[in-house]
Amino acid sequence: MNRALAGWTLGAVIALAGAPLAAETPDREKIAATIAAQHDATVKALQDWVALPTIAAEKRGTPEGAEYMRKLALDAGFQQAKIIPTDGVPAVFATLDAGAKTTVGIYFMYDVKQFDPAEWSTAPLEATLVDRPGEGTAIVGRGVVNQKGPEMAFLAAIKAIRASGQRLPVNLVLVAEGEEEVASTHFDQVVAVPEVQAALAKAIGVFIPSANQNRDGSAGITLGAKGAVEFQLVVGGETSDKYPKTDIHSSNYARIESPAWRLVKALDTLVADDGHTPAIDGWFENVQPLTARQRELIAESIKPGAEPGEKALLGVGRWIGDEDYRTSLERFYSQPTVNIQGLVSGYTGEGGKTVLPARAEAKLEFRLVPNMTRAEAVSKLQAHLAKRGFDDVRVTISGGYGPNETAEHSALIRAQKKLFESQGIPYTIRPRNAGSWPGVVFNGPPLNLPASQFGLGRGGGAHAPNEWFLITSTDPKVYGLDQATMAYVDYLYALAEEAAK
Repeated sequence: MNRALAGWTLGAVIALAGAPLAAETPDREKIAATIAAQHDATVKALQDWVALPTIAAEKRGTPEGAEYMRKLALDAGFQQAKIIPTDGVPAVFATLDAGAKTTVGIYFMYDVKQFDPAEWSTAPLEATLVDRPGEGTAIVGRGVVNQKGPEMAFLAAIKAIRASGQRLPVNLVLVAEGEEEVASTHFDQVVAVPEVQAALAKAIGVFIPSANQNRDGSAGITLGAKGAVEFQLVVGGETSDKYPKTDIHSSNYARIESPAWRLVKALDTLVADDGHTPAIDGWFENVQPLTARQRELIAESIKPGAEPGEKALLGVGRWIGDEDYRTSLERFYSQPTVNIQGLVSGYTGEGGKTVLPARAEAKLEFRLVPNMTRAEAVSKLQAHLAKRGFDDVRVTISGGYGPNETAEHSALIRAQKKLFESQGIPYTIRPRNAGSWPGVVFNGPPLNLPASQFGLGRGGGAHAPNEWFLITSTDPKVYGLDQATMAYVDYLYALAEEAAK
């Protein structure tokens, strides 16, 4: 760590300790000093974690990733941590009994998305410290914001409380999976383990650490997330004898069916003629429309001048149907989708190649909203294709889960509001994330727990090249690593206070 960074960390002790309290956090100044003292070690621990990727889609880093996660939990102070086998990538279950009246569940994902080093400006697994002009110093590496940076800050918060001689205000139950990036294929098996389910049943709710702060210092609260189902449609010699087993000369298309055209025809039935509205039979049957309160929250979240910046970030010039910004946001949060992630068939190199492809594959995902379920979506897709005679189109579900939703008055959300208001952090509330995480596993039966996201600090580039997480901030309104760590300390105390009401 360079001298400039170390100097910022020393000065941050004063800022951290002097911030208004989110709740009655005892010895807050001492905890802040401990966080600053462990800063370099926390950064190094994050860099080491990034260096060991677990990528479920590539079967990379397993079972090493689970064992590493287990050791991180024990190092942070969890009294027990064990690996939970699944039919896929193993998970980790850990508990920390602080003798408190309140128990809180914590969800981690220890897996990361695939990456192509050629697309990055620095090595994706080296977690390089770089300067971000106008913002401060950040780490660039795969997984630093989604979600290893926020998760490491949370673990550092636990360490700081304990190292300061304090007892945690809540007991913790941690569940960490290694398949979130492939739609949590086997996570339901983890929560179904009797020991895990019994521990989680004692919790007032479950949250995932996140970096939910914006460039201007404002923060976001979300009351849920869309569900996600990932699947593939395949047509070819492996699905029917009317298609060739290997690529053949294109002249044969005059007498032999094309898998590529067959797949295109099947895909075309999944959306309406507008190219985006789902057209699967019965798709909107159980879709819960936005409530008046949810529409109000969306309207309140719109900041003056935000639309051009968002369009520039996404690289687009207009929304669907030239809709206004508010309408586009309502669609963003409320519309279930049928998206093609990728479409592959035949020759894709330079020039042409006169072949009739033997195989065509499309990778797709559904985004689901309340009150849709994964089982319903899959069943309706299969029935839709069968009704139209696409028995030669093979459907393979690779993972997924339904949406989740948590009440605005739950202790998880009340504690976030209290923390933000006490520290003077402007915030908006969104009815749900348009992205997904498997909160429904906690939110739905048999646990029926509130599930949310919480975290300050800032980052970007999730699933993209040059993913980054802010370590030191030049703007006092935006939290760096140490301040984000202190926010987790305050949040745990705020949760204990709210749960006691």
